[in-house]
Amino acid sequence: MKKLLFISALALSVTTASAQIAQKIGTFNISDVRLTQSQFYKNQNADIHYILGLDADRLLAPYLKEAGLTPKAENYSNWENTGLDGHIGGHYLSALSYMYAATGNAEIGERLTYFLSELKRCQDSDGYLSGVPNGRKIWKELSEGNIRPNPFGLNDRWVPLYNIHKVYAGLRDAYLIGGKSEAKDMLIKLADWMIGVVSTLSDDQIQQMLISEQGGLNETFADVYAITGDKKYLKIAHQFSDKRMLEPLLKSEDNLTGKHANTQIPKVIGYKRIADLEGLKDWDNAAKFFWDVVIKQRSVSIGGNSMREHFNPTNDFSGLLASEQGPESCNTYNMLRLTKMLYQTSADKSYIDYYERALYNHILSILNPVQGGFVYFTPMRSGHYRVYSQPQTSMWCCVGTGLENPARYGEMIYAYEGNGLIVNLFIPSTLKFNDVTVSQTNNFPDEPSTNIQLSVKTAKKFAVKIRKPSWCSNVSITVNGEKVDAKEENGYLVITRKWQNCDKIHVDLPMHLTAETTPDGKPQYSFLYGPIVLAAKTGTDRQDGMYADDSRGGHIANGPQIPQYQMPAIIGNKDEVLNHLKPIDGAPLQFKLTGLTLSQFEGMTLVPFYRLYECRYQIYFPLYSQSEWATEKQKIAAAEKARMELELNTLDKVFCGEQQSESDHFVQSKQSWIGADGGVHWRTTRELFSYKIKAKSAKSILVKGFSEGRKIVVMVNGERLGEFDFANNGEFKAQLPNNLGDEFTLTFKPADNRESARVTEIRVLR
Repeated sequence: MKKLLFISALALSVTTASAQIAQKIGTFNISDVRLTQSQFYKNQNADIHYILGLDADRLLAPYLKEAGLTPKAENYSNWENTGLDGHIGGHYLSALSYMYAATGNAEIGERLTYFLSELKRCQDSDGYLSGVPNGRKIWKELSEGNIRPNPFGLNDRWVPLYNIHKVYAGLRDAYLIGGKSEAKDMLIKLADWMIGVVSTLSDDQIQQMLISEQGGLNETFADVYAITGDKKYLKIAHQFSDKRMLEPLLKSEDNLTGKHANTQIPKVIGYKRIADLEGLKDWDNAAKFFWDVVIKQRSVSIGGNSMREHFNPTNDFSGLLASEQGPESCNTYNMLRLTKMLYQTSADKSYIDYYERALYNHILSILNPVQGGFVYFTPMRSGHYRVYSQPQTSMWCCVGTGLENPARYGEMIYAYEGNGLIVNLFIPSTLKFNDVTVSQTNNFPDEPSTNIQLSVKTAKKFAVKIRKPSWCSNVSITVNGEKVDAKEENGYLVITRKWQNCDKIHVDLPMHLTAETTPDGKPQYSFLYGPIVLAAKTGTDRQDGMYADDSRGGHIANGPQIPQYQMPAIIGNKDEVLNHLKPIDGAPLQFKLTGLTLSQFEGMTLVPFYRLYECRYQIYFPLYSQSEWATEKQKIAAAEKARMELELNTLDKVFCGEQQSESDHFVQSKQSWIGADGGVHWRTTRELFSYKIKAKSAKSILVKGFSEGRKIVVMVNGERLGEFDFANNGEFKAQLPNNLGDEFTLTFKPADNRESARVTEIRVLR
């Protein structure tokens, strides 16, 4: 058999680079793989329905407006008309490109052609293409050195660099994945336009711009270099690589706690892309170190990470397990992209073990398989629920990546190394390459096995390498019904022979139960069967806002939270924790959990988490000894009662210094700074900062923070409310004026000519 030549389009690289990091593993084009009957296939079809349910002209409206052309429809609402106008359009272009390649769906192909042609119309005048509101004004300011950044924006716009990155990525995908040659010229023009914007700026000035979230601009500029071979694009890729993030990673320093997670992950993807193109071993090691820290120390069992979008402390996951804003879907989308790149150059099977874990348990679970819709936050809080986007109201970042995910399900099922075919994932599918067709069928994970049939026109000798998963110690393989002793190499079982047409491989993959704690090692357990995270359905009551509206906070499950002392824990010891779980006869992947603290939950059923939707659920179960529970339950109940009373009395809340919370409340600031101490975010000022606050039925505000001997002035709609400090247990409370209407502006100023006290949290109370 000839060496496999179907190199992934994204692996394209220039031949002029002197010392690249070689790819040890090749991946197939997404168009070479087709999903067949499974939950992945069903979700892919649901995604097609969602994609086609979106109005392309509404997504195009921001671009047409910025190009001075008449839009054919109005913008969508939500994030698409409150400052991040056009960002979904870039994701949409990527989703169309991948889905067309993955399925060949004719209507998707027609939509791709139309969407790209309309974008080209917008770009033709001067090479610029973006939906950033009044964008030309800020780009002109930036080109003149007028740079006013903060983590949430740049020159009074909501993260415009992040926004335009989606266009770059969409054009790249339309060319490399969707096969649209005109997208190549559009991508190069847009890259040349950005080079013009920053041509008079110093590297330090560009680094100042990167204080604002920028997506993965360094990666896409490196991609343009790979496509063209022109080193000017490699230069700008370096200029757009944030040194504040890179330099600690180069020294293997973890300073991620408190950082906005999905601001950092795309940067690291860019570092890795540049490393591969230039042979930068230190940058490659930095990307590996980042991956290790995030996956091994900052991720929960489903493969996701972050609380309220930020990396939580590695030594304490209690906040994440209590929050309604758990792992963000975008983060895992990007971690899978980074994982693929690291696997390709290392051939390390452990990257696929994580990829499988995150794909089944987070990515697969974020699409509602019946109603459609994507999840932003997946709460780890016991007894809570998820919110699903709706096509005409919800325009979040996780809708953008959510549109792309099902089109990319097939990209890592198969790979190749030399002339050996690799089977990485056990997902029903077909692969066609050269004159070989691979068909994989199974009922995995309900049945722990898979079947692979090879169709060849003429007999060929080559190796088939089947991944030996970390969760399986005893894999057995037969070929045409006869057992074979496969050679184990680097985590793969290798069968080398002259394959005949219709040869059949059967692989048994025995699964067993495991229990793992959160990375902080505290006795709170998640159960897995093989790679599958198990969870319990705990109810369906009061899932307020489960189908999202178009409000800025509509992606958050703000309905009632169940007190944690009312959720079950396990009574026992850690050495016997698995004894509490018993399989249910005749019901694959269903288990009963016994020995619980609350009798009404005794014998509750655990099933694969990805099969739960539109319900409250529990993934993590605390473990107590009998004596611990007798004392701890009172403490838990008291703490939860106080917290729940506060939550029930809260009309609106702002977590100061946290990106999305502040953006959702339309933060404005002058001479103001943010920071984080021990994962607790704060904001301070020498002039002012303000938020738009929901006011209906509001009676008072509760503000938390750090005084450090300083006071802060609070104003409501421009009128002075008072001067306060945080000397009383780090908080103060103040009565609000009557008749504020539905919304008011809450402003903070320093009490003297010094920096103000630091504010961490604001709550408006009934």
